[in-house]
Amino acid sequence: MQVLKFGGTSVADASSIQQVMHIIADAGARDKTIVVASALSGVTNTLTEIGKLAALGDTAYLDRMEQLEKKHARIVKQLLPTDFREDVNNTLARLFEKLRDICRGAFLIRELSSATSDLIISFGELLSTRILEALCTLQGLSCRWIDAREIIRTSPSSASVTVDTAATFRNIREMVKNNPVKIFLVPGFIASDAEGRTTTLGRGGSDYTASLMAVGSKARMLWIWTDVDGMMTADPRTVPDVHTIENISYKEALELSHFGARVVYPPTIQPVVAKGIPIMVKNTFHPDRPGTLIEQDPPEGRETIRGISGSNRIALLSMEGSGMVGVPGYSSRLFNSLTQEQINIILITQASSVHTMLVAIEEKDAEKAKKAADETFAYEISLGKVEPLKVENGFSIISLIGADMKNQSGASGRMFEAIGRRNITIRAIAQGSSEKNVSAVVSTRHVEEAIRAVHEEFFGAPTKQLNLFIAGWGNVGKSLTTMIFNQRDRWLEKEGVAVRICGISNSRKMVIHENGLDPEALDCGLTKDGETNRNGAFIDKMIALNLQNCVFVDCTSDRYIAARYADILSSKISVTACNKIANTLPMDLYRKIRQLELSEQTRFLYETNVGAALPVISVIRQMIRSGDTPTRIEACLSGTLNYVFSTYNGTTPFHQVVEEAKQLGYTEPDPMTDLSGTDVIRKALILARECGLDIEENHVESHSFLPPSWPDETHFQALWQECQKNNTRPRYVARIETGTAETAVATPKKGTPHAKSTTSKTAPAETVGTAKAEGAVQVGLEFVVEDHPFYSLSGTDASVILYSRLYPNGIRVAGAGAGADQTASGLINDIFQCV
Repeated sequence: MQVLKFGGTSVADASSIQQVMHIIADAGARDKTIVVASALSGVTNTLTEIGKLAALGDTAYLDRMEQLEKKHARIVKQLLPTDFREDVNNTLARLFEKLRDICRGAFLIRELSSATSDLIISFGELLSTRILEALCTLQGLSCRWIDAREIIRTSPSSASVTVDTAATFRNIREMVKNNPVKIFLVPGFIASDAEGRTTTLGRGGSDYTASLMAVGSKARMLWIWTDVDGMMTADPRTVPDVHTIENISYKEALELSHFGARVVYPPTIQPVVAKGIPIMVKNTFHPDRPGTLIEQDPPEGRETIRGISGSNRIALLSMEGSGMVGVPGYSSRLFNSLTQEQINIILITQASSVHTMLVAIEEKDAEKAKKAADETFAYEISLGKVEPLKVENGFSIISLIGADMKNQSGASGRMFEAIGRRNITIRAIAQGSSEKNVSAVVSTRHVEEAIRAVHEEFFGAPTKQLNLFIAGWGNVGKSLTTMIFNQRDRWLEKEGVAVRICGISNSRKMVIHENGLDPEALDCGLTKDGETNRNGAFIDKMIALNLQNCVFVDCTSDRYIAARYADILSSKISVTACNKIANTLPMDLYRKIRQLELSEQTRFLYETNVGAALPVISVIRQMIRSGDTPTRIEACLSGTLNYVFSTYNGTTPFHQVVEEAKQLGYTEPDPMTDLSGTDVIRKALILARECGLDIEENHVESHSFLPPSWPDETHFQALWQECQKNNTRPRYVARIETGTAETAVATPKKGTPHAKSTTSKTAPAETVGTAKAEGAVQVGLEFVVEDHPFYSLSGTDASVILYSRLYPNGIRVAGAGAGADQTASGLINDIFQCV
């Protein structure tokens, strides 16, 4: 014998019922089967509404009833051929006529007793199972419809429904014994008392019917067919990548259900739990999927943590006062006062100091609980020993469920840390005496984020998810997204990192989707469908989403965006940037960003600030980590100016070469940022600060090579001719001294690279262009001679030479220092350091 229970979603419409019939036929072919079915989806609520309308004297109940009758007639028409409809239509018509009579009575006397309400609601299951009976007959199945009211007996005197199990199990045994059929069709949810009056079994009543049938018939298995694949590691409406729990113990399943998992309702399955009958939860619409087997002793070797559940609409009732310390009885008095009001306590915590206590209850009971507790402790409150009890609404409980939790080292810590990483405050914590759950109370506003964070911590695949928000939709932003979409499959396969772009923005529009954007629709999204991006809306929305493993990528040169880095890092979101502004802000803001990076355990990475993809910042950090801070830096940092100087030939106008560089994506959005030396000044400042110098941008000594009026072609022709004459090449050079003054002015040995300066043409070659004091930073145009490393730079090449105690002859880092692709490549390297 086996018992199959189908919920309302499984019999929602004609196509669903057809699927149910396939399952019934297959089950009946293998074993004797009791089928318990709920009312069609939504019917119970409609019947409840009909009863209330009738009792209020509202004739609208007749319209609702007519709609209900048409719904059932439509399903019969869709499922049964014409010559098979008459019997079932007559049966349904008789049921609806009885229903009208009952409702007419409620309408006339303007009253709806609980007994009448139960009677009205019972018609939902009576109607649905009669349709199933007709379908079984059509398919030639050996079946019989059984009126559950003749089988399941309830106590007539209880405030809540109590089943007379002795009488019920005796009736079930007689039912099976006296009916030599393969399939029994039983309406769920309904029963009758000793006087034959219709009663209902309350919440989860159809599950309860099925559970009683399984015990009474000594079934080998109870099958619960629903619209999900079984019990999940979390609610799939909250967590998109949940897993089905294939095996779980009764106790673990009850814990999950108690704290919000809705697949089974604990009181209704208690009979089968007591008898050790396994429960299989399956998906009606995907019967091939494994489902969840709930049993007494699941196989060993399973994961310790079984799932995460959440309960909403929780209120916290807190009690505190110095008079509680050392005085016994406060807890029991509080619990007794709540029990007398039939208020269920969900969670309890008490401080070790014994002067505070907190209980979690359902929000609907909050005011009643406060009133009862304040009355109980009125005397202590009047004396000031206890404060008036405080009620706080708007909370939820997250529970981590597993076996033997008390012996699972680190499980609680991992849970709380995962929630904390999302910047979510935990209001209270508790561990169940069953040793199978750890619970945390958080604000309902953050419960879904918290559940996702905990689920990823315990059930996330080896794949690491990175969620990117990219500000700036120029050359670099577009190149970056192209690289990401071209490479993400390889990253997933080779490195186990799933990268998705969840948001992009320009100065006017933004597009955000927490599950990732379609690569084909990015441009279109910004131009047509994008939301307005004003006053930092893009950043605000990213912070509000609070996604796990989130990285903000700044491809702009926007000062306002740079000023928001502190807000972003405070929200536990890492930042990677080719925007140099944040690293050139006043030192107090510069330090604040780095303090936040440490305190929030996030990353602020900006390798592309100095040399696109060249590893300059990382090399300096490696040197400092080993105790070898650079004492001197010579750097040709502008790939843009190097391209312009190496391309300019004295014939093509200089401004035309600059425009060509801009079209190729080598310049800043405003090329004058490069030509004025501002870009190099900022890069030099960043390098100096990276080496530990406390220096502001206005401390950098700079010498412009631009003519008083732009463009002045004769000025650039003169520079070019001088280079030709002396076999030198113009390079815009930054020089940084971080060591002692003596080190800075030491005369290089013969053969050391040197240069001629445009500002001191007559100075000795050994000292020209060298900073004279510790902490000095200079930038300016120099004419480098043939044996200087900067002489051979071509195109957008940049070069940095780092001198130190361990490297007196310098470490040279050189390569392409400008270009959208190069910068995008450097950003990707930084992004992956955030994994």
